[in-house]
Amino acid sequence: MTGEQHLLPEEPANTSPAEARAAFRAGLRVPTSGYSAGFAQVNVLALPRKLAFDMLLFAQRNPKPCPVLGVLEPGQLNSELLPGGDIRTDLPAYRVYRDGELVEEPGEVLEHWREDLVTFLLGCSFTFETPMLDAGIPVRHLEQGRNVPMYRTWRRCAPAGALTGPLVVSMRPIPAERVADAVRITSRYPGVHGAPVHIGAPEELGIEDLDAPDFGDPVDIPTGWIPVFWACGVTPQAAVMESRPELAISHSPGHMLITDQPDAQLQVP
Repeated sequence: MTGEQHLLPEEPANTSPAEARAAFRAGLRVPTSGYSAGFAQVNVLALPRKLAFDMLLFAQRNPKPCPVLGVLEPGQLNSELLPGGDIRTDLPAYRVYRDGELVEEPGEVLEHWREDLVTFLLGCSFTFETPMLDAGIPVRHLEQGRNVPMYRTWRRCAPAGALTGPLVVSMRPIPAERVADAVRITSRYPGVHGAPVHIGAPEELGIEDLDAPDFGDPVDIPTGWIPVFWACGVTPQAAVMESRPELAISHSPGHMLITDQPDAQLQVP
């Protein structure tokens, strides 16, 4: 048994956020979909302080892909969302960008960290997968043991200061008769992207091949199932690639920060 296999929990859904973060800190590197059911997962993006206002404005202008759940001040390493944790070590995998180029995808970013980095915690659609499953709606990438597929689209986000880029979407195929239920359930979680931005017809988003996602893994789509697309928190990474800041640190797509915030706090009536 490898060291990483030794860290795998028997029941990821029943793993507490603190236990999951400890396993990632110890070296476990897996996508986090299906982990710590009932607790919010978040996208992470750390930028130099001089770009913090631009990022806040970018999020305000593009709330579907960039719902802000928290912001860590320059050099701050934890908050009430990850009490006692360390934003530099507590994700299973990170991405380091320099001048918009991906230069490393490490398991921790201690050597890359700077005290002027402001970290944005953005809602993630993994959070609403638990209520979908509770309603009997299948989540295909979980069934297949894969990362969720994510795609760049030709829809443009509203620019803000130095930041500009395309909308990125995640895709989950849904049985046709359950699409309305998936829309209804996810619309109650606006803090984690909310209702879908598009249903069916991927070509209308500029997606030519569902089997070739820009991030994550392809999933098999059974006959009679419809691809449903949600705004995705990888959108800021696409903006980093296009806008080319000197340094940006993010989660690796699908490898999220699991927080102590209960899903129920993000549900609206």
